[in-house]
Amino acid sequence: MQRLVLALLLGGLTGVAAPAMAQATAKATVAGGCFWCVEADFDKLPGVISTTSGYIGGKTANPTYEQVSSNTTGHAEAVEIVYDPAKLSYEQLLAHFWRTIDPTTPDRQFCDIGNSYRTAIFAHDAAQLAAAQASKAALAKNKPFPEPIVTQITLAGTFTPAETYHQDYYKKNPVRYQYYRASCGRDARLKQLWK
Repeated sequence: MQRLVLALLLGGLTGVAAPAMAQATAKATVAGGCFWCVEADFDKLPGVISTTSGYIGGKTANPTYEQVSSNTTGHAEAVEIVYDPAKLSYEQLLAHFWRTIDPTTPDRQFCDIGNSYRTAIFAHDAAQLAAAQASKAALAKNKPFPEPIVTQITLAGTFTPAETYHQDYYKKNPVRYQYYRASCGRDARLKQLWK
């Protein structure tokens, strides 16, 4: 016991490895069309600590909403999710993601059209990349719909948080948000896809 304590104090210099500490939080980034809806879908998931709407996957530094929505920067509207891996695994997060998007439509989600509304998983390391690819392969094998899955999987680049008025939009503007979500047909299409 004394050797273990000494190893911890000396950073393992005595040849005894310190026990691995559990990771307190982890980060995931996904694009599923309108980031207001993605935030709302993930905020209610147990184990999610925070969500941030933003832009990723493009070539313009510090893009604005106007630039991204012009579909000229290459960015996707995305959500950065901070979660507790002791309560929610990355694989569980991915399973939830698939059920909240239409993975069959390129450059579109529901009523929103354009490259900025594409679906994608932006992996933060090799383990996430492998998990995302395995998740997509499993879905392709067992999917309840005939269309191919076009959701992109790539390594994450720079994530730029969206403007303040986009953050927690569904909480700040619940009536407008619910009207948008219903009129866009998101939930109706998800029910049709996933039954």
